[in-house]
Amino acid sequence: MITSLYLIKHMVYENYTRSIAYLRSPFDKHANWKKQAELLGLSKEAKQRLEWLIYYETKANKNASQTCRHFSMAPKVFYTWKNRFDGKNLRLLESKSKAPIKKRRRAITPEEESRIVALRKQHIRWGKMKMARLYKNIYGSSISSWKVQYTIQKYHLYYHPKKNTILQAKRKRNQSKKRITELTKKPFPGYLIALDTLVIHWNGTKRYILTAIDTVSKIAFARMYTTKSSRNAADFLGRMVYLLDDSVLNTLNDNGSEFHKEFISACEKLRLTQYWSRVHTPTDNPMDERFNRTLKEEFIQLGNYTDDVLLFNQRLTEWLVEYTFVRPHQALGYETPWEFYQKTAHVLPMYSSRTKPCFF
Repeated sequence: MITSLYLIKHMVYENYTRSIAYLRSPFDKHANWKKQAELLGLSKEAKQRLEWLIYYETKANKNASQTCRHFSMAPKVFYTWKNRFDGKNLRLLESKSKAPIKKRRRAITPEEESRIVALRKQHIRWGKMKMARLYKNIYGSSISSWKVQYTIQKYHLYYHPKKNTILQAKRKRNQSKKRITELTKKPFPGYLIALDTLVIHWNGTKRYILTAIDTVSKIAFARMYTTKSSRNAADFLGRMVYLLDDSVLNTLNDNGSEFHKEFISACEKLRLTQYWSRVHTPTDNPMDERFNRTLKEEFIQLGNYTDDVLLFNQRLTEWLVEYTFVRPHQALGYETPWEFYQKTAHVLPMYSSRTKPCFF
């Protein structure tokens, strides 16, 4: 009984001393802010603003000018968030909603909408301009073609609804893609790399060779894979970027499935701008098409092909070394890509050097 009481008193004393030690320990408010930001689920932008203020109070010793120089931002921006900041309410670091207070109301009335639906069902193949004219002839009042189009889209009043949905999704995807015709090319290595995929059929097997070339220095890379997946394309991109010393800014590729999903994520991770060639327009990517031809004529057709991925990539690497360091190129004034790259690859004033992550 005495032993049990002694143990209980000892445990109470230990808990008490630990509590006192915790209360006497220095409170790190900056670490606490970071924990609060994680618990509150603040956005990436809000966390970045919190880093500004932590740097301002710690490393900069509350020197606003030093903080602005360190993060390359205008003093006006820094003071805006500094004045708004409250350590007890970190949500104030979030951007305020820019949505208008008075939102635009729907211009079409329920009566107009019901009339358009009835007319559309009677004339399912008519376009919006004809429908607007028919509406005026029947009801004696004008209606805009926009209202007709809005109603058709809202109630999905199409002759082939499923086909129309697929077509609209395709148009939306094509509009969001940056086409290579929009890019103004610059004459320095790494500004644009072009990528493509070679499909090889051999003795009932299929292999995929991803290829890439720097459009200025002509430094190229290729690698065989067993599948044409976006994961393999992302792996290949990381290797090509590493080969060019992380100096790549833009990529060019066709509309193949391997250049979507994980490949797009890889471009975002490496901070690369992705450009697409136009559909059925191989002339948008002439340099990589020419490299593919060289790869076939000077390597594959000379008996170097095998469907063993490991062995093929070993042979291919040896050939790529010769292609880059030994083979003269007519387009480069009969210099090798490496010789040309060494002469021209330097950090230009308007394009700062960047450190990007590479993954394999």
